[in-house]
Formats: sequence, structure tokens, C-alpha cells
Amino acid sequence: MDYYNILGVEKGSSQEEIKRAYRKLAHQFHPDKKGGDEKKFKEINEAYQILGNQEKRAKYDQFGNAFTGDGAGFGGFNGFSQGSNGFAGFDFNNFSNAGFGGTGGFASDLSDIFEGLFNSDFPKKETSQGHNLETTLEINLEDTLKGLEKNLFLDKLIVCQRCEGKGAEPETTLKECFSCRGKGHVQQIKKTILGQITRTIICPECHGDGRIPEKACNVCKGEGRVYGSEEIKVSIPAGIDNGQTIKIQGKGEPGRRGSKPGNLYIEIVVKPHSQFLRKGDDLYIELPITLTESALGAEKEIKALDKKTLVLKVPAGAETGKVLRLKDKGIPHFNSFGKGDLFVQIFIESPKKLTKKQKKLLEELQAEGL
Repeated sequence: MDYYNILGVEKGSSQEEIKRAYRKLAHQFHPDKKGGDEKKFKEINEAYQILGNQEKRAKYDQFGNAFTGDGAGFGGFNGFSQGSNGFAGFDFNNFSNAGFGGTGGFASDLSDIFEGLFNSDFPKKETSQGHNLETTLEINLEDTLKGLEKNLFLDKLIVCQRCEGKGAEPETTLKECFSCRGKGHVQQIKKTILGQITRTIICPECHGDGRIPEKACNVCKGEGRVYGSEEIKVSIPAGIDNGQTIKIQGKGEPGRRGSKPGNLYIEIVVKPHSQFLRKGDDLYIELPITLTESALGAEKEIKALDKKTLVLKVPAGAETGKVLRLKDKGIPHFNSFGKGDLFVQIFIESPKKLTKKQKKLLEELQAEGL
């Protein structure tokens, strides 16, 4: 089974790319959804259990499907290491195909033996904590001037309303798992050609919880969560910048059967403004002035980002490119006091068309050396 192919990712994909691919496919094939596929959903989950764990992924990349469990590979066991006098260089495929049950024969038994030898660590409980979620939220530049709240709608796993996340039908309880007697793990005994192998594994009935619903919820099938939509209120602080992330504790996906939920991470995208440019907490804007305003100086009114009218004094002799500063008229500092500044860059706007009088006056000024 090619786990990379199941998730539709390349072998060199990052952990984040694997996570995104898993979420998309799990959402698409979940048995509770219309058009869902339980068999495909189980394959997707199995693939993510291996590729979503860096340690297990490394073993899978090295040894393939035969060593995708908690056991290690060949390294560290001299009797079977490469270059020893053991099985190094032996063609297991040909041997297993030569009368030992094909792929389920000798080579398969060796896989079980190696897993039994190296799987000395106590099995870890399958994580039932909900996944963290990531999304983006667009705001206007004006929204950064003061704190605001926005409502965000997310399609994700949500707590099952029927069982309130417990996984059991109303008026029923969770009882001790009959398979593991509440321990969360069981012993697995398997016969091989070299004898019996005993391993301690996560209980397949309760997935390590130690408890199972007395009667599984009819809606969530015992999971305590279903796919749905949730409205989340997001508080956006003043001064937030493009690319910053807001963390909302516990607003990711809920955990299985009431386990700890994941967190929600929201990346803020500040949309570009038609007039103002933001650099840090400072704002920049261009201001056109006339030839006479440049020569004589002037007081110019400009509209700030908050729509308030500001008066800017343009000194006589101001040239194109000159920058004037209006202190504390920029963006509030994030999580601190004070504001940035507003920088106004002057440019002289030459008239495109002159009246006869304007042309005559300019000619007279030219004659005076201006």
C-alpha cells in the first residue's frame, strides 16, 4: 500500500502539506457525509497515522510497508544488520515466493519477528485530541486603527449535539472496554515459523481510551464529533499587521469523545489601500501641490486614514519628493502605547492646459527670471 499515493502527495512533501492533504480527503470521504466512502476513509486515516508522524514516516520511507508499525528497522541488531553473516544480501522475495506462502510467508513472518524484537517500548495511546486548524481572515487597513470583532464561519468537525461529545446515546454511559478491561492496550500473539511473537498494542476496540459507549450515538457513531459549520467570533487587536497570526484556544477541531480540542490559528491579511501605504506602523501618502503653492508655501487639507481632516503646512520652495511628517497620525503600536507617524510626500502637479491669462502671467514671471 502506497501511503503517499493514497494522500495524493509526493514523497518529498512537507509535514504541513501532508496534513492539508489528509484534512481535505478526510472531509471529502467521511462516511457521515453525502458521497462518503468508509473504506477509502479508513485508508486515508491509516496513511496519515504513518506519514503524519515523522518517526513512523522515516521508518516507512526506509523499510516500506513491512515496517510501518512502532517497531524500528534493522539498525542496532547485529545478527541481521547489513554486511553481517546473517541475512545480508539474501533475496527474501525469491525465497518467500518459492513455497512459503508468497508475500504472506517467510518474509511476512520476519517482519513480525523484527517488530516483536524492537517494539519494546510501551505502546502510546492513539491521540484523540482534536487537530489544530489554520485559516486566513481579510481586513481593511482602516480596521487596524482600533480593535474590532469579526464573525468567521468554518466548515470543520464540531461537537455532536445529540451526545454532547460523549459518543454515547443520551441516557447511556461509557463503560469499561471489554477487550482491554479498561487498560487501553492488549497483548497480541502471533505464530511465525520461528515461534510465537507477543506484542503489546493499542486496543483496537477503544483505541486506547479504555472505555467505549454503552450504546454508540446514532448521529456521530460513537466519535463525539461530526462534520458541520461553526460561527467563531474573532477579536482583532488594534495595530495588527499583515501576516500576523491570532490564536484562539480550543476552537480547532474537537477531540474524540470529549477529548481536548485543538486550537485555531488565524493569519491576518490586510488588504492594500488605494491611497495609503503602510510600512511598520507608519503611513505614507502623496500630496499634489501647484506651482504657486510650491513657490509661496501653503496650508493644505488632507484626509487621514480615519477620515479626519488634517492641516499640513507646505513650506515655501517645497520641491517634488520632499517628505513632511505628521507625528502620531499613523497606525497604533500593536499591544503597546503610541502610534506611528504619517509621512506626506509632495509632488508638483504641472497644469495640463492653461488659460490665456495664466499663460500671460507665466510668461511675465519667466521674463522676471522665475
